[in-house]
Amino acid sequence: MKNYFDKEFDLRYFEMNKSAEASPITMLTLLQETAADHCYSAGHSLFSLMSENLGWVLLSGVMQMDYYPRYKEKIIIRTWISKYQAIRGIRENIIYDENYNVIGRAKGLWVFYDIEKRRPTKIHKDFKEKWLSSEEVCIEHNISNKIEAIDSAESMKEFKVNMYDMDTNKHVNNIRYLQWLMESIPEEILDNYHLYSIDGRFISEAQYGDVIVSLTKSDNDKDSEENSFVHTIHVKGDEKVCATGKTVWRRIEK
Repeated sequence: MKNYFDKEFDLRYFEMNKSAEASPITMLTLLQETAADHCYSAGHSLFSLMSENLGWVLLSGVMQMDYYPRYKEKIIIRTWISKYQAIRGIRENIIYDENYNVIGRAKGLWVFYDIEKRRPTKIHKDFKEKWLSSEEVCIEHNISNKIEAIDSAESMKEFKVNMYDMDTNKHVNNIRYLQWLMESIPEEILDNYHLYSIDGRFISEAQYGDVIVSLTKSDNDKDSEENSFVHTIHVKGDEKVCATGKTVWRRIEK
């Protein structure tokens, strides 16, 4: 039996950004879809888990992209579990083009979660039986290191949490935080650079109706040709930090 799960995707028009490439949000969405199908292959759809008031919640993760696929290009995402604990597991991902050249990698720390009680719970035994783990890692990166929150910023934007920001776990979907984060990136960076890596920590939940503040601050090394930023997303008013992150941007070759 294989210890990994593969899923193919053909990139669609609405998944492209203004550079005619799959957006970072698209890539994270496809990674999330692959994880959902991996659940389904073990006999538990996310909806069947929801009927038991259970789900998977992402605590931290990193994604690195060397190439963003274009319209109609095929990619394969390979995912597997590299480590289990009682309530959590580390999910590895490699993103291939149709010729199995590596174009990206991602790693996430997921916790099994009781939606009703809002706390972690033990992973179902049959997940561990059906998801054979492999100690191989896709990227050498510590996703448990703390990313400190910032309280001042060079760029700031506010967003209200709407009904369609919520997911089946009854909280704001992780991908929405990336959207809010990218909206606070300077336009000059978005126009001339692509997102090489994003490293995020999810700390507390935002609720429907909250006003979210997205803070971005430059974190550049003066000798580097890359542009780096640190980010904090918090709830306006009580200053509750929802997420922190770091991004690295590389110039688009034209």
